[in-house]
Amino acid sequence: MSYSAIIFDLDGTLLNTIEDLANSMNLVLEQHGFPVHPVEQYKLFVGNGMDNLTRRVLPPACTDEKFINSFLDEFQDQYSKTWHNITKPYPGIEELLENLAARGIRMSVLSNKRDQLTQIIIDYFFGLSHFDFVFGARTGVPKKPDPVGALEIAKLSNIQPSDFLYLGDSGVDMQTANAAGIYALGATWGFRQPNELLLNGAKKLIYNPSEIIDIISNTVK
Repeated sequence: MSYSAIIFDLDGTLLNTIEDLANSMNLVLEQHGFPVHPVEQYKLFVGNGMDNLTRRVLPPACTDEKFINSFLDEFQDQYSKTWHNITKPYPGIEELLENLAARGIRMSVLSNKRDQLTQIIIDYFFGLSHFDFVFGARTGVPKKPDPVGALEIAKLSNIQPSDFLYLGDSGVDMQTANAAGIYALGATWGFRQPNELLLNGAKKLIYNPSEIIDIISNTVK
């Protein structure tokens, strides 16, 4: 039996967003007189939502919750203006989506980025019509690695979690997939190293998006 649906992570999986994220955050850090971070360091900072990203980039002495929340608002305001400056799909992603759509594979996106911005970004690069559901961080819904969002997609799709693939580039994504009972694929072109993906439960590492077509076509569960 072949897989009939797939859930994608966004940052580091469908889109290379790291430079726009880093540039926006570094600008706000500079405005406050704080040290900035190399773009590569942001690959380790992202993955658990914008609030956790904010805590990771600020100096350790910055522990006041009111200030952290205010700083987060400034960053999100800046990022909302510049998220498309450098960001682009990874090679092979657009072709993958077209191929999956032609095969009738149901596709959804689950991100820890803000829900509204997640939908705007997906619509800008791919069109929302490619996907059944596009969910970002929503009030009252736990962020990944909690499996609630992934299980919600499965329920709304009327497809069993075991019939899904989950493609992500971080340990958080692999944890999410496994907690939801979904087959975890680790995207090696993203922000984290293959070893992190394996340690967090990746069932298979993917080195090129086209490999997913082979899995859907040939995997017997």
